[in-house]
Formats: sequence, C-alpha cells, structure tokens
Amino acid sequence: MKKQVINPWQWQNDRGYVQAVEVARAEGTLYIAGQTAIDSNGKSSAEDMKSQVSTSIKNLEQVIKDAGYECKNIVRLNIYTTSTEEFFSCFDIFQNWTTKHNIKQASTLLEVQSLFETLKVELEATVVR
Repeated sequence: MKKQVINPWQWQNDRGYVQAVEVARAEGTLYIAGQTAIDSNGKSSAEDMKSQVSTSIKNLEQVIKDAGYECKNIVRLNIYTTSTEEFFSCFDIFQNWTTKHNIKQASTLLEVQSLFETLKVELEATVVR
C-alpha cells in the first residue's frame, strides 16, 4: 500500500488533520461504524466529554486491532459531537492520540443535536492496509 498526503497549505497541521489522503494498492479497507463511550456490556457513558473522548478512542483502537489493522493507517476520521465547544476543551487528547500513532487523516467535525442516550462524541473511521 502507498499513502500520499495532499496538503496545499500548512495551517491544518496544527489542527490534527490533512486536506486529503490518496491510497494506492491497498490490500484491504476497513469501514468502522461510529465508536462511542459505550462499555463492553453496552452501557452508555454519562461522564464528561474528556472521559467520553478517551473511551471512544480506546473503543476505536480495539476495533482496529481486532480487525488486524493499525491506527497509523486511518485515512478518514469523522467526529460527531453534541458540543464542539466541549470537544475543543479536550482537543489535546485527540491531537496527542493522532500524534502518538502518526495518523494523517482527512477529517470532518460535525456538531449534532444529539447522539444515542447520554453520549457526547462519536468517531467514525476508515482504515487501510
């Protein structure tokens, strides 16, 4: 597989994403449903945004690992949140995670009216191999 990042500008580098990612000769593509702060028993978290972001990331990592893929090969990551203000208050958690795994993904952040039950954030990814 060959990945190429397309960034006509530099400003997005400080915001934790890239403008586009081209993938050539991929062996597989994993489309992951939105991962949230739901525990292994199916119980939704009622904790704060910071905790929910951390748990959503851990759940996303688990799906990627169980499928035999690697976080560094996330090429698309959409973020849905009930409050962009709350999400940006703990954005460092997200940025530290993408830096740790050297993730260079195209992203879209959307504020939505609500998510399932008490959930505040949902991460939807596409990963290649």
